Amino acid sequence: MSEMKHIVLAGGGTAGHVNPLLSVADAIRRDEPDACISVIGTTQGLERTLVPQAGYELDSIDKLPFPRRLSVDVLRFPGRWLAEKHKVESIMRRRHAQVVVGFGGYASAPAYSVAHRLGIPIAIHEQNARAGMANKLGARWARYVATAFAQTGLKASVDVPVERIGLPLRPAIASLCDDFDHDRAAARRRCACSLGLDPDRKVIVVTGGSLGAVSVNRAMADSADRLLSHAQIIHLTGKGKIDEVRSLVGARAGDASLNDLDPEHAGQGDYHVAEYLERIDLAFGCADLVVCRSGAGSVCELSALGIPAVYVPLPIGNGEQRFNALPVVEAGGAIMVTNQDFTRQWVESAIPALVQDDDRLRRLGDCAWSYGIRDAADVMARHVLGLIP
Repeated sequence: MSEMKHIVLAGGGTAGHVNPLLSVADAIRRDEPDACISVIGTTQGLERTLVPQAGYELDSIDKLPFPRRLSVDVLRFPGRWLAEKHKVESIMRRRHAQVVVGFGGYASAPAYSVAHRLGIPIAIHEQNARAGMANKLGARWARYVATAFAQTGLKASVDVPVERIGLPLRPAIASLCDDFDHDRAAARRRCACSLGLDPDRKVIVVTGGSLGAVSVNRAMADSADRLLSHAQIIHLTGKGKIDEVRSLVGARAGDASLNDLDPEHAGQGDYHVAEYLERIDLAFGCADLVVCRSGAGSVCELSALGIPAVYVPLPIGNGEQRFNALPVVEAGGAIMVTNQDFTRQWVESAIPALVQDDDRLRRLGDCAWSYGIRDAADVMARHVLGLIP
């Protein structure tokens, strides 16, 4: 009987960090059903609920941002950093950690530092096109560095390559990829019927994530009458933004066009609205075109699925979302429009023509599929297990 393997994963904060972590944990468990897997996260991130729900034990530390400007936090940081490292060391000793796998976020930095000092092998996955501070720190000591995108800015030691393996996909998306690979048309029909849509008509999906995207919402809803001439719409508005979308759609296309995204309301209108959809795989599964922000998760999932997309990067920070979308756009699998240019006028001039052009949609989808990667979780799991002494 082989000796039990003890693996500690670290990361969290947003779903973009937690979901890849859990996908890799699941892949490790498939390869090594008896492995002892635990997670180090913070008390404030989504990992607090998502990790236990997925069946893994969570050890929590405090959220400790790196000070980015002169303030009293600069003076407090060294002491707080040492305190969190002491917590992490206690966790790793108690968990008998043989390898530490980091995904970025506040919990990763002290985990990397402690693992390096204790001589525990480190593996890293970076899901963004521009690496965060924690993974830049950890890459200096890592034995394996994987990324979702090329050219992330991560620099590992001389003998450690930085390998683009893609994003570890959520189980529902990975399953849909398999369905598409087997019979895309049948999977599309099943997903459309599950949501109460007509599987024989085109479908446009609009989403700005759980919080929504005001500019995308307004431009699309204000074009409802033009869009509905060519396709059914699934519009996921984000929390607290559904009333404005309803009002705009009603003013442009009439209230009869509106429909709650619910199979029980099938046939009652072709503009389907909801704040959020837990089974977004069903929406992606029947989409002929997706209009969305270009977070790393969205870009990687839509590319893996081979779905044509119009990306409207969030216009904040250092343009990280633009860098996420740029590679698949350059590969011919998507279109990118700046937030400033994404107006009702642009939507009405570009999207109806695109939706009617089956050949162009097919080319976009094929290029997205070719760019996308679907086995990242399994690849990451194999490398992690290979680091265990």
